[in-house]
Amino acid sequence: MNASDEDITELLRTGVSNNAVVQKLRVDKHRVARIRRTIGLPAYQPQRPTLEEKWATKTRKVDGGHVHWTGSKGSSSGTPVLAYRGTVVTAASVAFRIRTGRTPVGYVLPECDYHHCVAPDHVEDEPGRQKAREQLRYLTGGTARPERCAHGHDQAVQGKFEEDGTSYCARCKSEQRAAARARETAGV
Repeated sequence: MNASDEDITELLRTGVSNNAVVQKLRVDKHRVARIRRTIGLPAYQPQRPTLEEKWATKTRKVDGGHVHWTGSKGSSSGTPVLAYRGTVVTAASVAFRIRTGRTPVGYVLPECDYHHCVAPDHVEDEPGRQKAREQLRYLTGGTARPERCAHGHDQAVQGKFEEDGTSYCARCKSEQRAAARARETAGV
């Protein structure tokens, strides 16, 4: 069967490439290009998938509402990552954006027990984790954290919560870690 110019025109108007028309209708590529020009259609521009669409092609749902990452992983950490338009992003940060519609603040981590879960409903950014941990603190009978730590740091700025709701001063913890590294480096 030799396709008519009308058949080619109809298929071109659906937004497919010249090659797709050639393969589907088994016609000459020069004829398809000529018809595209004649009817005034611009050259075919392939549609790149959105970040979210690309993310979805690298995931697999598993039991418990978890989502397993089937794509690339960070070399040393094993963190699920995705290359997109010249940058590398974590799969968890994309999942977070899918759920909230906003860019995450800090690291995005799963709040479930499935290692490296990337289910949008299972991941949270730093402020979200801190809010959930603070709520846990109150639900388990904890009191409000002090306004200042033992070293006088403002806990509205430096205060954080552990997974169990225990409060701590992020600045003090950071300084303690730096001092321990310095001692380790010095061989003390």
